[in-house]
Amino acid sequence: MTTIRYRFSRPGTRPMVPATLCALSLAMLVACGGDSGGGAQNASGGDADMTAATGTEAPAPAELSIDPALLPEGVTVEMVQQGRDLFVGGGICFTCHTVEATGGPLAPDLTDDVWINVDGEYSSIVELVKTGVAQPIEHPGAMLPRAGLPLTDEQVEAVAAYTYMLSRM
Repeated sequence: MTTIRYRFSRPGTRPMVPATLCALSLAMLVACGGDSGGGAQNASGGDADMTAATGTEAPAPAELSIDPALLPEGVTVEMVQQGRDLFVGGGICFTCHTVEATGGPLAPDLTDDVWINVDGEYSSIVELVKTGVAQPIEHPGAMLPRAGLPLTDEQVEAVAAYTYMLSRM
């Protein structure tokens, strides 16, 4: 019989490696989803399966005060509101950027007019959310493409619309 010894296990104790790998695998399955696009939509327009999997639900946010004249072409007030609901609810953006989007140790403030990884234009923000930030310029938290979630193109555009408006409200 072969005995497997883990390098950092103490004699007489069970190593944490299998439990850790199991937890990490479960986290990856939850984050990467595998949704084929048939997920149910919750009332805020987010994916109900994603909300259940991430264990996050947005508090009932107040209505946004948005000047439609500030919106880029093709973006609607409804898109911005859906993006906000995804940002603080069904998505996981708030875990690094905070619910107020003022940033933290892992991710930048999105409410100011300083853009670090993009130029701040709507199309650039859409592309950044789609492709992620593998090597952030200032903050240590890399962002997975689509935040590691099964976001549709419409959801990405909504999150980008909200992010665009954060520094302009």
